[in-house]
Amino acid sequence: MTVDLFIPCFVDQFYPETAFSMMKVLRKAGVDVHYNPEQTCCGQMAFNSGFWDEAKALGGKFLKDFPHDRPVVGPSASCTAFIRNSYQQLFHNTSNHLEFKRIIKNIYELTDFLVNQLGIIDFGARFEHKVTFHDSCSGLREYGLKNEARMLLSKVKGLELVEMQDRHVCCGFGGTFSIKNEAVSVAMAEQKVQHALDTEAEYMVSTDLSCLMHLQSYVNKYKLPIKTIHIADILAAGW
Repeated sequence: MTVDLFIPCFVDQFYPETAFSMMKVLRKAGVDVHYNPEQTCCGQMAFNSGFWDEAKALGGKFLKDFPHDRPVVGPSASCTAFIRNSYQQLFHNTSNHLEFKRIIKNIYELTDFLVNQLGIIDFGARFEHKVTFHDSCSGLREYGLKNEARMLLSKVKGLELVEMQDRHVCCGFGGTFSIKNEAVSVAMAEQKVQHALDTEAEYMVSTDLSCLMHLQSYVNKYKLPIKTIHIADILAAGW
């Protein structure tokens, strides 16, 4: 099987190591991976901010960057959920109608693809730390992820998963919400980080680096004894 790697723009710019981790995990699963270096943004930020013309231009480029009828896998529930759910509004009955129908049936968030498409949950990873998992709003409510990440984490040697209070509650990022409503966003991050600290975990884990970027910024500002890590980086650890 060959899959196309979808590397969201913020992952490309700020967390390229997670993209390499995802590629490493997919290759261990026996999958051939293809990366188109011309890919940029899926258009989510423009769409959510009301700039639909700009979102349509970015989305049209995205469709051209992934022209093959094969799985497209990304390390972001937020971006993949946006494509699945909102390209309908941008491209229904347009010249890109067939292309958007093809992409929304082929695009997957990483943990969903590993567990539900490949049927693999054990990658021989070793990560000897206590972690707690943050269910992102996009992953839980927009994409529809369930226990895929926890199934994968349960097979990581040396890892101890402890659940935090209100694990399903938003961390306060919400894309441009964190810019437009800074005080509320920071208060939500404070609450989420405190719940994570209460577990005595060393790491907060998620399927969404956007949430983790927001939480890590709060941790860094107040020099708190916890870190953030994407699940792909854990699955690629220790081998």
